[in-house]
Amino acid sequence: MRRKFHESILRAYDIRGVIGETLNSEDAYFLGLKFSSYIRKKKKISRVVVGYDGRLSSKLLNTQLIRGLVDAGSYVTSIGVCPSPMLYYADKILRSDGSIMITGSHNPSNYNGFKMIVGGKSIYGDEIQKLANYNESQISQKGISQNFKIDDSYILEITKDIKNINPDLKVVWDTGNGAAGNILKKILKLLPGKHHLLNSEIDGTFPSHHPDPTEEKNLKQLKKKVLMTNADVGIAFDGDGDRIGIVDNKSNFISGDKLLYMFATEVVKDNPGSIIISDVKASNMIFEQIKKIGGTPLMWKTGHSFIKEKMRETKALLAGEMSGHIFFADKYYGYDDALYASIRILKILSKKNIINNLLKPFSKLISTPEIKIFCNDRIKFDIIKSCKADILKKFSDVTTIDGIRVNTKKGWWLIRASNTQPAIIVRCEAESEANLNDLILEVKSFLSKYGVKNNL
Repeated sequence: MRRKFHESILRAYDIRGVIGETLNSEDAYFLGLKFSSYIRKKKKISRVVVGYDGRLSSKLLNTQLIRGLVDAGSYVTSIGVCPSPMLYYADKILRSDGSIMITGSHNPSNYNGFKMIVGGKSIYGDEIQKLANYNESQISQKGISQNFKIDDSYILEITKDIKNINPDLKVVWDTGNGAAGNILKKILKLLPGKHHLLNSEIDGTFPSHHPDPTEEKNLKQLKKKVLMTNADVGIAFDGDGDRIGIVDNKSNFISGDKLLYMFATEVVKDNPGSIIISDVKASNMIFEQIKKIGGTPLMWKTGHSFIKEKMRETKALLAGEMSGHIFFADKYYGYDDALYASIRILKILSKKNIINNLLKPFSKLISTPEIKIFCNDRIKFDIIKSCKADILKKFSDVTTIDGIRVNTKKGWWLIRASNTQPAIIVRCEAESEANLNDLILEVKSFLSKYGVKNNL
């Protein structure tokens, strides 16, 4: 037998769709069969760890996924509701053959999906397609499923080096009703400092705001609380706790690339010459400054799976994305963990106190945020491909590792197709408003030519 999944849910680095439209519980069951069978081609017995986020659909998907895994002979360890980083931790500690996290990440509440690991590596790209088309099979010797509590071990791991955090630090936290809420409550009992916690109850309807901490409209409550309490920093997480959003003591949003630079100053100091990876959406200044402080900067594709694989390949000690995924491999396991990243932020602030003091190199730059322009999933990649041909004729300094990034005398701009949403992503950066406006007009011109209506 073979289950055919809706083609739109097979993304570049995970499976993700709209519940009841492109993804349902039957898909979860058949994914379990396929995943177990896929692993069994390499090992006779497959040990699989499963966790899920707090979305309303996640519990049923979890039940059906585990049923499929067991029917196909897997020995399943279920760790229950958790942030994605805790699932990644369990995969490492329990030395599983594969792991699956059920999550819609930062997407709206009606989305859900699966992030998958086999042999310690994320499944992405062609491997997702291979898995989706794999012949699933039930076997006579069924597997088993057991629950396992790994919360305390995970918390102990990420809080083992907190003694130098300043007890006078004032911090506001916003978990956005996401899966990190319960874990963060336990962590705050151990952390030095004065803490205010917002929206900590896990609620898959996300009543407080959309669970994406990189869009400033979702940080209004956090910003207000930071100013009200005279806090040193505000920290927010996405729906599954692998992406971090930061606001400083004046409630200014700190973009993911600037956040990466803050971490890089510490990592490079301890490891001169170390490779630091950032994605194509990052500021040019990031790469310049990392080189200036003695690191080795590397630009790479956007996407947690792509970044993790590149880190393994290059032995990079740190990586980060504009989207707030930060990956530490200097003193941690190399996966994206917003809870762990938040503790590293507190350690930096305990020594240097004010974020803006660390970001002076960026003070003259003017940039757009990460702009998302709605575009149908079926045509977004074709549009970028069409634009590419025109752009390569007009510009000489172009990077095409992920979308199209153009360097000009006035600054730089990027257009790329999102791998997680029906959108085209745009970002521009310059040293003056006039130059930034010129870059934006340039981008509008190319996109309009191919029917993309936008209000940049």
